[in-house]
Amino acid sequence: MKIDTKKVDEATLREVWAISEFARRHRLDRLEEERLRKLFGDFASSHELLMNAQRPPRFR
Repeated sequence: MKIDTKKVDEATLREVWAISEFARRHRLDRLEEERLRKLFGDFASSHELLMNAQRPPRFR
């Protein structure tokens, strides 16, 4: 099976985040940032981070 490189769409590339940047933007505490870093290393895709980040709900 051959893959035609002309048909590959660049829009399907995964967005990769630095764990520290993701934690800052999503207001995660230090412990959660460290947990994500142990799980993924320094970088992970946005989907992986969103599915694995745990943050307690903020009630009004």
